Amino acid sequence: MSWKTYPEYKDSGIEWLGKIPKEWSIVPLKYLVAPRGDAVKTGPFGSQLLSADMISGSVKVYNQRNVLDKDFQSGENYITEDKYVELKAFTIYPGDLLITTRGTIGHCELFPSDAEQGILHPCLMRVQPDSRKIIPKYLAELIQNSFLVKTQLALMSNATTIEVIYSDSLKRVWIPVPKCEEQNAIAAFLDRETERIDALIAKKERQIELLQEKRAALISHAVTKGLNPDVKMKDSGIKWLGEIPEHWEVLAIKRITSIPITDGPHETPEILDEGIPFISAEAIKNDKIDFAKMRGYISLEDHARFSRKYKPERGDIYLIKSGATTGNVAFVNTDDDFNIWSPLAAIRPDPKKAITPFVFFFMKSKNFFQSIELGWSYGTQQNIGMNVIENIPIALPPLKEQRAIATLLDSETGQIDVIQNKVQESIVKLREYRTALISAAVTGKIDVRGNV
Repeated sequence: MSWKTYPEYKDSGIEWLGKIPKEWSIVPLKYLVAPRGDAVKTGPFGSQLLSADMISGSVKVYNQRNVLDKDFQSGENYITEDKYVELKAFTIYPGDLLITTRGTIGHCELFPSDAEQGILHPCLMRVQPDSRKIIPKYLAELIQNSFLVKTQLALMSNATTIEVIYSDSLKRVWIPVPKCEEQNAIAAFLDRETERIDALIAKKERQIELLQEKRAALISHAVTKGLNPDVKMKDSGIKWLGEIPEHWEVLAIKRITSIPITDGPHETPEILDEGIPFISAEAIKNDKIDFAKMRGYISLEDHARFSRKYKPERGDIYLIKSGATTGNVAFVNTDDDFNIWSPLAAIRPDPKKAITPFVFFFMKSKNFFQSIELGWSYGTQQNIGMNVIENIPIALPPLKEQRAIATLLDSETGQIDVIQNKVQESIVKLREYRTALISAAVTGKIDVRGNV
């Protein structure tokens, strides 16, 4: 859909912003906030508010998660009334704009009127707009969804990336301002249009969920029941595996490998800017090794030393055995040199007993993941031991049947992945359009007054 532009424009005086509608003004944010010294305020710093202060009490401490999730009901950080007396200046009031200032910066939400009493976390900033000059919802859209704020903060910081927003910098950000009546019109238009776009995105995200469910069900059925619907079945003797074809075997994974199941070094090597790629759990993405997510590089000497225990080969399978992604798998499809760290278990199928594609798909099944869940333990994070991994049973058909199953699954899951990627691409485009539409509306590049 094409949108009309304003009848007349003028130069904003800011090169990267360009022209704005003739009737608009442009002023620093500090002139649009409530007329008091703390209308733009960052949460407590340093020793003012420690983790030990937020264990119990009756006054809530709101943090970045509340803003990012748009959820002001959740959260477990509270301070006592006595501590609140010390930090009362950091109180959040209904209608305040809360902005994330560290890490994931620039997300902005209005503090709702039904939220319980609370104060700022050090990673949040409070902005109290002067509603006679700027509508809070309009300012929130401008801060979060247009390029304006981040562009200016980047220019102020002289850095390639912005990691922290400071109140003094935010006050100096230039804001294009139409009359309040027009701000309300823009906010109403964006409410309607973003709701429509968000509904389309949600529909497509649900489509992806259904495709993933279909993919998972297809894999689980094929690697536990086979491809012949008329084959005679038998009880595997394992609850999470259920019935399997009568002619299949059930073997511990360690019985189908050509080398003992092992893991990476239980030490932290020196990470270098160049050398041999060194990967860990974060590099296991979408069934593959994503070398863009590698831990870093190690020296040739460390690589040679670690390789005496285990050296990667094409066809090896990696299982994440600790952390939030325990149970995720990938296989090696490169001959390039690299090495792995201790969170990864390496499994090398013996081609005389099992082929990598079948074992990989079995380890992708819901049944296998159930066995992982039954076997993992908890410390500071979930973890599964090497002795547990090597003794997990696997249902194993003859080699010819393994190849047929793997070939079918490779084809069928490939088709599902193509569809899923197209849906994901359309979601990306919708989000880009959403951002561009908001940015265009709040900077006057399109005139939406007749579209409310």
